[in-house]
Amino acid sequence: MWGKRISRDKSVEKAVRDILKSKAKTCIYIYLLRKKGAKTSQIIKGTKLHPSTVRETLSSMYDSKIIFRKKIKNDNIGKNPYIYFPIQPIELLKRYASEMEDRLNKLASLTSSNKFKNFRPVKIKIREEVDKI
Repeated sequence: MWGKRISRDKSVEKAVRDILKSKAKTCIYIYLLRKKGAKTSQIIKGTKLHPSTVRETLSSMYDSKIIFRKKIKNDNIGKNPYIYFPIQPIELLKRYASEMEDRLNKLASLTSSNKFKNFRPVKIKIREEVDKI
């Protein structure tokens, strides 16, 4: 999915929204995947989200390391803008799987009494497959 054109697939959007828990984050993440990076002004125009929503969401996504940014050198007076890039979808999936493992293991630990001595922690495996040409 990373190197190819991302189609506007509602099931993909729903899957990303289930992981990111936010319509704005989903919109921005998918936009950045499609464009392979963008400035704030481009994200605002491309997603049609309110400018303050985009700025707040970008800040939140950057803090949680869902996106990363690089400063663009600007010879004009004023701030140097950032260009934002998404993390790879497989990395997003790995983080989500890790969070799910933690939740499931906490739930399972509630039942770990003497009766369940053979309790094994939940482990989610994600396989990366490369299409052979």
